Amino acid sequence: MEIHPDFDAGEVARTVALAVSSLHNRSLSSDSGNDETPLVKQKDRNMSINSTLESEDKTNLVSSRGSKWIRCSERIPARYVLTILGFLGFCNVYALRVNLSVALVAMINMTALEDKTKTETYECGGNSTGNKYDKDGEFLWSEDTRSNILGSFFYGYLITQIPGGRMAEVFGGKWLFGIGVLSTSVLTLLTPVAARWGVIPLIILRICEGLGEGVTFPAMHCMLGRWLPKLERSMLSTIIYSGAQIGTVVAMPISGLLCASDFLGGWPSVFYVFGFLGCLWFVFWAWLVHETPDVHPRITKAEILIIQAGKTEDDLCRKNIPIPWKALLTSIPVWTLMITHFGQNWGFYTFLTELPTYLSTILHFNITSDGFISALPYLFQALVSWGISYVADLARQRQYCSISVIRKVCNTVGFFGPALCLFGVIFAACDHVWSVVFLTLAMAFNGCTYSGYMVTHVDMSPEFAGTLMGMTNAFATTAGFLAPKAVGALTQNNQTLAQWRIVFYIAISVYFATGILFILCGSAKLQKWGTTNLQSQNVEKRE
Repeated sequence: MEIHPDFDAGEVARTVALAVSSLHNRSLSSDSGNDETPLVKQKDRNMSINSTLESEDKTNLVSSRGSKWIRCSERIPARYVLTILGFLGFCNVYALRVNLSVALVAMINMTALEDKTKTETYECGGNSTGNKYDKDGEFLWSEDTRSNILGSFFYGYLITQIPGGRMAEVFGGKWLFGIGVLSTSVLTLLTPVAARWGVIPLIILRICEGLGEGVTFPAMHCMLGRWLPKLERSMLSTIIYSGAQIGTVVAMPISGLLCASDFLGGWPSVFYVFGFLGCLWFVFWAWLVHETPDVHPRITKAEILIIQAGKTEDDLCRKNIPIPWKALLTSIPVWTLMITHFGQNWGFYTFLTELPTYLSTILHFNITSDGFISALPYLFQALVSWGISYVADLARQRQYCSISVIRKVCNTVGFFGPALCLFGVIFAACDHVWSVVFLTLAMAFNGCTYSGYMVTHVDMSPEFAGTLMGMTNAFATTAGFLAPKAVGALTQNNQTLAQWRIVFYIAISVYFATGILFILCGSAKLQKWGTTNLQSQNVEKRE
């Protein structure tokens, strides 16, 4: 696309800087609805003055050698480049995570297993001679073995959460995030070899994949503290993390199509294709993304001022700052956040790892339609998350309510909505249309959580956001192997609607219990321990 020669990117950037500084002046002059400290207010006023002076500077805002790339890059804000590549990174992260859930349907010889066990009762119109399985897989793995394979990823994922957060704070998040995705991609390429070698090698490989992916969320959370302006935090972080949903949307149907094809041997092509895409993404991440705005070679001064507006030094996830472990481990909001995160993961991973099996064994969708329908809920989840993040940022900019209220409202909708929709799935029983509708609505409502608990770590402590995300995600990751294990135990040799209702009732209970807990005890205000420069007496006692 050719850029009009009269377009002045510098003027646009300076106009945006003035607008942001003006918005902060108005918000800081208001006594109500402000969740910042007096020290931060004063620094914000100084920053507004500086941004006004800088916006009037007529000098070149970026060092340029005159190349077309430099001129073009000035027109794409650096934080948006990070947002786009972060989004694509999480697309890869979840594509690499969920492709096995679909591929297992084609890898396992379900027909042979049904001959040996009473795997299902054909309550929903299935029959023993149906064509539900387009191909018979090559592995005779039981339901318990399948659950162990799916759950093994999370054993490794759990181990690197907290170390990953701390490493991101000390060494930076760029390379940690990139290498985490790259290592998982390389291991994914080896999945067919490991599977044919045996169950144990496959489980070991999946554990190693979990080790690689375990650093991704903490590393990105640390980068968010450095790169995202406060008033864009909900929107941009939601776009980045919604890559998880879009990656799922893309991976599930494509995995189904690849499994049903003869391309590269059928199901092995799933791992070859997504492994290659992950390696390709890493090249662009290493080239275009930089650790902080200060070291970015093409960023404008105006954009740096936009990013820094309303921030103090404590928002930068600085290196070598001692972690207040005692304060963290005795903080009620932190424990609330950990339990809330666990509740989200229980419901989410029940959907993520078990939905293809439910659609296949109970509703009798074939492998191709299974992949497409399994992906549908995540598409709507992403769309809702984008819309609600815009509303959340708008509510914060206009100071309709405090940030804690915004997070709690979004989280409540994101937890209670799926719980109610799962009741609909239970009552829909064998009705294919209504089952898919309620499953889709459940994940659509769940998209609100990305402006709820998910970004609360950065609100509570931008400086320790990586460690905090590592803590809560480590605790919550236990749901990643407990949920498949519970489903496997309940449905082993007994794939019936009655057993799956128990699975859904458990998810409903977890959603309601943890959602209520976040309402009562959760908080998104800056914590006393959340910054090294703030004294506890300066932190406003406000929700």
